[in-house]
Order: sequence, then C-alpha cells, then structure tokens
Amino acid sequence: MTFDLICERHAPDIKVTSPADLYPALKRFATKKAEHFLAVTLNGAQTIIRVHIVTIGLLNRTLIHPREVFLKAIKDHAASLILVHNHPSGSLEPSREDREATQRLVSAGSLLGIEVLDHLIIGRTGFHSFRESGEMPQPRSSF
Repeated sequence: MTFDLICERHAPDIKVTSPADLYPALKRFATKKAEHFLAVTLNGAQTIIRVHIVTIGLLNRTLIHPREVFLKAIKDHAASLILVHNHPSGSLEPSREDREATQRLVSAGSLLGIEVLDHLIIGRTGFHSFRESGEMPQPRSSF
C-alpha cells in the first residue's frame, strides 16, 4: 500500500513563506489518532509540489528513515522540503526523538542538496516550528 499523494486533483499553488502558510492546509492531520509523518516538497520558488504521507505510526511514535523522506523529494525534483508530523496527545512540545530525527534529516538533506526548511509539529491548537523556536540552522533560502 502506498500513501504517495493525499489527492490527485490539482490544488491551488501555495507559496510557503512561513510555517503559518502551511498549517491550514495540513490541519486535518492534527486530530489523527495515530502519528502521521509528512514531507512537503517545494520547488525553487517555495511553492508546494506535493504533500506526501511518509509513514503512519502508532499512538505516540513512528519510525522515520531519511531514505523514505528523501525518495519523495528526489522523485519530485524538489529544491527543499518541510517535515510535518502530528502528536495525537495534542502536545506541541518536541520529544527527544523528534529533535534527533530532525537533526538526522537536516544532515541528510544537506548531503543531498535538498534543504530541510522546517519541521512542524501540528496539533488541534496550533503548531510548533523548529525553525521559529531556533532549533534548526537558518535556511539558505528566504524562508
């Protein structure tokens, strides 16, 4: 079973200039009962190419491997990507595992030339941005 696309129809172009631009489009994942890890691929103009469900985990955990995340980005010819996952508990606080996975994926993206612009944790009440909280290096692009 594959979860490559959320839908096949063409959605309006969404240019991402901040995490707040992305949250409304992904808010529907905030209330899922299992953790969903998404990769949002972006072109050079930081317009969304696709939103991919990379993996669906358990109540409070999902396994993430750079291979699956960057396979989507490479197939989309993405210039950059934004990582997103929900916390079914509703907490927006990153776990130790969230921080470690983010650093591992940022390093992999750097090696591949596909910049990870941000990692969002989404919940019913809003989102936590690793970029805005200073937990990620500043991007090369104007995000």
